This record gives sequence, structure tokens and C-alpha cells, in this order.
Amino acid sequence: MEKNLNRNSDKGLIGDTCKSWSDLPLDLLNLVFERLSFADFQRAKSVCSSWLSFSRQCVPKNHVPWVLLFPQNNQTNSCMLFNPEEKDKLYKTQLDLGLEFANSSCMKTYGSWLLMQNLQQNLYIVNLFTHEMINLPPVESQLGMTKVERLLDGEFRITSNNRLYNLMSVRCPVFWIDEKTKDHVVSWVLSNFCVVYSKTGDNSWNQIPLTLSCLDMVYKDHKLYLLSYSEKLNIFDFSGEIPQQIVVKDTVPPRVFYRPSNHLGFKWMSIVATSIVVTVKGDVLKVEKKWTPRLRSWSFCIFKVYSSGFKEHEHVYSLGDEAMLLDLGITVLANDNDGISRNSIYFSDCNNQNNVYLFNLKTCKVEKLHKFDCSSVQLSSKRWFLITK
Repeated sequence: MEKNLNRNSDKGLIGDTCKSWSDLPLDLLNLVFERLSFADFQRAKSVCSSWLSFSRQCVPKNHVPWVLLFPQNNQTNSCMLFNPEEKDKLYKTQLDLGLEFANSSCMKTYGSWLLMQNLQQNLYIVNLFTHEMINLPPVESQLGMTKVERLLDGEFRITSNNRLYNLMSVRCPVFWIDEKTKDHVVSWVLSNFCVVYSKTGDNSWNQIPLTLSCLDMVYKDHKLYLLSYSEKLNIFDFSGEIPQQIVVKDTVPPRVFYRPSNHLGFKWMSIVATSIVVTVKGDVLKVEKKWTPRLRSWSFCIFKVYSSGFKEHEHVYSLGDEAMLLDLGITVLANDNDGISRNSIYFSDCNNQNNVYLFNLKTCKVEKLHKFDCSSVQLSSKRWFLITK
């Protein structure tokens, strides 16, 4: 691919019509870009200025989940991209989005869009490739019973049930955006008080009552899935003007409790994270991520807690032809030939920002997805992202 994309070539391409790569007709250029892999898409942008300009109107083809790595003190406005198919390589991309982006944190991804939080804790959406930016309402602009006031020193005062609090946090953020119309929905947990959301055109965050103590959220197919600390599942339908609660369900399955033992074969493990994942078919899974310090190994326990015609909790031992992107809260159809492993879980090490892994549910083996050494780079965060058209 690199050999064919020679930016210095001025030979005729189609008879005498085009004299350089920059003169390709737009329809032909579109045919070229829509067939490129993610890596080749990035290389094609450097062919000439017209190709760079055209690339901002396209979305690169990508079947394999990539990882965005954000360095600390990101004054260069850059981030690194890791492709699991190229285990020993890191790509660096220059974003040129100004000081605000350099001082922002990436909270979530959806397709080629990033949900960012700036130093003032306000949120905005930015496209990784086109650099288009969408500002969202200030976090203190709230419609509901919980009031948020921004103080002069940059701190916040929150009033809820006639009590004052000063801890302000944006937790469990999720979002969706239409690539063409830019219609969007953004939702997050306001500290531990309630879930809030904003749609296209809103000037404030709308609070959803009785949604305190939210542990995890997923937004998929115009539905918001909430798992609470009390292990209840709530599903809200966002297809109308006002979200409608359509499901409330207990998600506590029969459990095996791990107890200390004097037996030499005992291997103590702990649950380090509990998440919900929505499958391709719309089933809701509760995923317990476990760590065994003695063996320094990861494992997972998966329960199906809701589906069409659901009757009782079911322990899930296989994902079949799907792969789980744990950080994104979804599964995708997988084909080993396309580079994404079926019946596997793609996940990150929450204790080490440099490590990303693949867990095979059939063999229960963990594979480290990268072989490069990035110990010299201090990372502030990393995010999985999957480009779809």
C-alpha cells in the first residue's frame, strides 16, 4: 500500500485526465478511501493536501478494536494508537485541537468520536479524524431536584434533599452520535445522586429521578442500561422525547462464595470490577472481572441477566461467534480471519495503563496484546475504540 501511494508521482493515472494523485475525481477518491484499512487510511492522508482534506469527510474501515493511549502532560496535542494486529507497533497521531484538548481527559469513545472532559469538568465531543467539535451544556446546568452551583474558586456546591455536598464527579459516562446528522445522546452519573442526560439541542442536563447509586451504564440501540450497586437492572427507552423506563429487574444470580482455606491448592481471588455488556442480539450480561494475586492472573464470570423471554439467570460459558469489548460494554460479531478473536474478551488492566489483554473463554488463557515497550511514556488514560460505518 505504501509503495503505491507515492506523493511525488506525477504520472498520468487515467489517460490524460489526471496528471497527479491530487487530481483524482472525488468519486474515484471515495472508492480508494472506503477500501483502506485503518493504518492505510492514516498513511493515505499524507499523500497530498487534497487527500488530507478529503479524508476528513470519510470514516476509515476498521473491524478490529484499537486502543487510544493518552500521554500525561499532553502539550503536543497528540495521542498514540495501538492496533492489536500489529503487536510491536505504535502509531502517533497529531490532533492539533488546541490547549483545551491537551488539558482534557477522554471519558469514552463511540466510533470515531471521543467524549472529553476539560479542566472545568465540562464535557464536549470531538471527532478523532475530522476534528469536528460539539460543545455540551455546562455540568452545573441541571434540570431536576439536585442543584449544582459552580463557585468562584472552581469548586462546586451540590444541594440534594436539603443537604449540601461539595463533591462533584462525572461517573460512568456513555454516549451515542449519528455520524451523518450529528444527532447525539450523552448520559452520565452526577456523583452518586442521579443519572443525567442531554440530547441534541438541549441547553441543560436532564435528571432521571430515582437513579442513585449507579455502578455501570451502557447505551445501545436507543436504550440506556443501568446497573446499580444494589444489583438491579434498569432499562430506559430513549426513542421518544422523554426516556421511558421499560425494565426493572434484580440481577443477583446464585453465587459461589470464595472463602479462606488452609488447603494448599486454594487460590484466593477478588472481584475488581462488575460491568454490564449488551450483546449483538440485545441480551444483557453481567460481567465480573476477577484477579488472583497469587497467580497474577485474570478471570471472568459472566451471567445473562436479561433477554427477550428471559426467565432466570444463566451462567454464560461461551460467547459463540461474538467477541466482548468490555470497556465499551458491547459484543461484536467476530471472525478470526478478520483479526478479531471470537469467544474472547478484550479488556484493559485498570492498575497499569500500559497493558491491554485478550481473554479466551474456551481456554481461560490471557494473552497480552502488545509487545512494545512503552514504560518510558507516562500515560494518563487509554480507551478502546471501534470504528463503524
